[in-house]
Amino acid sequence: MKNLLLLLLLANILYFLWGVYQEDSSETGVAIIDEAALGPPLQVETSRQSDGTGGTGAALGSGRSSELEAIAGRSCVTVGPFTVGTDADSAALLYSSEGMKSRVRTTQGRIFVGHWVQIRDIADEATAKAMLDKLGKGGLADAYLVRTEDEGLKISLGLFGDIEGAEKIELQARSLELPADISPRMADRTVYFVDVALPPGRGAGAIVERYGEEQVLLRELATCPQ
Repeated sequence: MKNLLLLLLLANILYFLWGVYQEDSSETGVAIIDEAALGPPLQVETSRQSDGTGGTGAALGSGRSSELEAIAGRSCVTVGPFTVGTDADSAALLYSSEGMKSRVRTTQGRIFVGHWVQIRDIADEATAKAMLDKLGKGGLADAYLVRTEDEGLKISLGLFGDIEGAEKIELQARSLELPADISPRMADRTVYFVDVALPPGRGAGAIVERYGEEQVLLRELATCPQ
């Protein structure tokens, strides 16, 4: 009987020590799992390019706002303005050949013609003649006098498509101590727009790549060619 009591006491002591050891060696909040029990790793597709994106390869959310809006439900774009009718006709023909409905629209608008180099606010014709003589001797013989109702007398030194050419003439006139400046020359002209209906799921990315963001306007269904 005495030996049985000693065995039970020893068993209780061993059980108590085992419980203390288990509590000290555990780490709260951490679960250790055998990776083999989780199955094969997931295959995550990070981006996908399809024919519906217009061929640019840009994924949704990549920052290409025009393409994103087109994919998300816009169905038409307007390209333009074109200042030459044949350029608009060529664009319309290009997208018609790709199976998209397109049309050319015309309207009147003010367009940029060039950088105009001038000498303005000239007091009278005698002063203008003296300036023209000075310009001619300084190598700017193409300058001529202009009279307008709103600005009076001024001298035109030329109209330039590139700003570098305009700045060169401006500096040449200023080297002669003449107050030349550069201003944008605008004119009322007929301008052309091309409306293109996008097929379902087709983005505007390829059109933007060709003409640039500033010449491509996303539109709603009501404005598309019928």
